[in-house]
Amino acid sequence: MRILVLLLFALLAQTARADDDALSWLKRMHMAAEKLSYTGTFVYRSGDQSETSRVVHVVGQRGIRERLETLDGYPREIVRDGDEVKCYLPDRMTVKVDKQTDHKIFPGLLPENLQDIGAYYLLSTGENERIAGYDSRAIVLQPKDRLRYGRKLWADMKTGMLLKSQTIDEKNEPIEQFAFTQITIGGKIGNEQLKPRLLAKARVWHIENSGAVEANLAASGWTIKAELPGFKKVTEMKRTQGGSAKVGHMIYSDGLAAISVFIEPMANKTALPPAGLSRQGAINIYSRQIADHLVTVVGETPAESVKTLAESVEYRAPR
Repeated sequence: MRILVLLLFALLAQTARADDDALSWLKRMHMAAEKLSYTGTFVYRSGDQSETSRVVHVVGQRGIRERLETLDGYPREIVRDGDEVKCYLPDRMTVKVDKQTDHKIFPGLLPENLQDIGAYYLLSTGENERIAGYDSRAIVLQPKDRLRYGRKLWADMKTGMLLKSQTIDEKNEPIEQFAFTQITIGGKIGNEQLKPRLLAKARVWHIENSGAVEANLAASGWTIKAELPGFKKVTEMKRTQGGSAKVGHMIYSDGLAAISVFIEPMANKTALPPAGLSRQGAINIYSRQIADHLVTVVGETPAESVKTLAESVEYRAPR
């Protein structure tokens, strides 16, 4: 019995060390994306769809500045300067202006606070792999419930920069992947590389500003009666979206996955999307009508999560 107890303690200690090692790698990934400048090309894949993008990311005295341009499919370009984000759509001669939210994009997927991530994911280190010319270490995040997907992340051995990311479903199969095919980490990056290349496509652009402002949707009668375990509300605002003004928007996150709740007056809609569940790659969408509003929940999570959150939205007219 004593030998069995000692073996159990040894196994638990080994597991704890593995978790700590994986957590330290996740912290390195976050710091690399926040503190290092880089330029590169990455490919997004989901099912039979793929898209190639070029990114320029500079960290300097003005904070983070970034330019992201798609290289195939419909042309578009996203330029970030601090917390302001502009999306250029040359086929519509439109610039969409928005504020940076807590929603993370590749390769800056990880939040600053990672201490609670082990409560909802089992962390472990995986194999080494060579990606875009860099030796990398794989980190595996296995969900402890059915409310979130698993993740597999590969980090550069020297800098910790995230080089590849896979989203894993309940069958342990990848349903979405981002991967650099070429990246240069560090070095001098000129300001000209941050200028929107598509800006010269037209002299006059139609500007659509989201007008996002902080809001208290509960004061307007909107509440969520049962939030998802581990998902905390990080942003609550009102904004203009798709030409519709006064759209309520809440963002929930467990530190890795994000779910958005949109509440839009039905009077704003010329055509209603079908109610119920739909899916685009790793993104699940659930819509329902309540109190003359369309509630749409969009999440990089399993269908169960977005459906549960959507059905928890309630409206009570303010007194």
